[in-house]
Amino acid sequence: MAHINEDMLKLPGGYLFTEIAKKVSSFKESHPQAEVISLGIGDVTQPLAPTIVKAMHSAVDEMSKGGTFRGYGPERGYEFLRHAIAENDFRARGIEIDESEIFVNDGAKSDTGNFQELLGKDVKIGVADPIYPVYVDSNAMGGRTGDLGADGRWSNVVYMPCTAENEFIPELPSQPVDVIYLCYPNNPTGTTLTRDELKRWVAYAIEHNSLIFYDSAYEAYIQSEDVPHSIYEIEGAKQVAVEFRSFSKTAGFTGVRCGYTIVPKEVAATTTKGERIALNPLWSRRQSTKFNGVSYVSQRAAEAIYTAEGHAEIRKTIDYYMRNAKLMRSTMLSLGYEVYGGKDAPYLWVRTPQGITSWGFFNTMLQNAHVVCTPGVGFGPAGEGYVRLTAFGQHESTIKALEKIKTII
Repeated sequence: MAHINEDMLKLPGGYLFTEIAKKVSSFKESHPQAEVISLGIGDVTQPLAPTIVKAMHSAVDEMSKGGTFRGYGPERGYEFLRHAIAENDFRARGIEIDESEIFVNDGAKSDTGNFQELLGKDVKIGVADPIYPVYVDSNAMGGRTGDLGADGRWSNVVYMPCTAENEFIPELPSQPVDVIYLCYPNNPTGTTLTRDELKRWVAYAIEHNSLIFYDSAYEAYIQSEDVPHSIYEIEGAKQVAVEFRSFSKTAGFTGVRCGYTIVPKEVAATTTKGERIALNPLWSRRQSTKFNGVSYVSQRAAEAIYTAEGHAEIRKTIDYYMRNAKLMRSTMLSLGYEVYGGKDAPYLWVRTPQGITSWGFFNTMLQNAHVVCTPGVGFGPAGEGYVRLTAFGQHESTIKALEKIKTII
């Protein structure tokens, strides 16, 4: 008889955003006349930029002709896209990234979840709390997290709380950890790390022979000069860090599916016998076995982001969302809420009124204002007492949602 992976059974009942979708669907069924506006799940609403659409049409035309048709592409991604990434996202910032260190993927979520497959089951992970659920859940599936306690914490995970008291800057781990997950600009809190703060993490990883898995999916939203766009802006980071990027929120690719991961040749982990093994060829081996690459059409679309026209167009879209964020932040502050984020990220982290839990405030917002938010506790125990709002809505809908929120004060 086939035995199930019992670590899967340790996971909470449902993925956070699936649970939200069920609750919203149930509410809509019982309130068919209600206009429900989502400021919760971070999907985009603005259409693809014209230059990107043009590139996709051209790629489809190529696929319709025998002479230019393409089948399976290279697992790392086509050279034309990896070259554009290296030149524009890194070399333009003075960071030397070799194109063989770039792995094109179908979105950062896939690789942040899958990369843990390279690690042994005895690895101890450290996570900022609150945190994007995929990091912890994927390690739970891999048997590394121990058991889930009644307080929402896994027994074999080191939590680094991010609270208003520490300005949402996690403290260095209180005990040794092998892998550290960082996401900046942060999902869900919308906060950032300065260059000096990120230096502390790189120095820690070097000193303790730890790995940093760095999710920078929202770097395009950074407005402040002292906030790094890449961990590789920090000296020594290529020895210890893997970086994950996405075009989903940068260019509206949530439905197109394309992103990339940087695995420097220097970064390595050890065997139980102490032998250092480079992660770049190991990840290449994993991808060639389990992944057939991103579609040619999607990769040509991603390449168009780096043209002068494409860059200007997606910048307008990012500015559109950040205008929403600025309006949301100022409105919620004027209503007396305690608000974080929304300055260098499309997310706002809002403290719930005293005595109301995250899910309690979610229900209040949905039932009384017909607005969807995301309960903070779904991102980790330290998220209790907060909700996440996103700026990815239509501007008109965002204004309407804020007016509705005013009615529940």
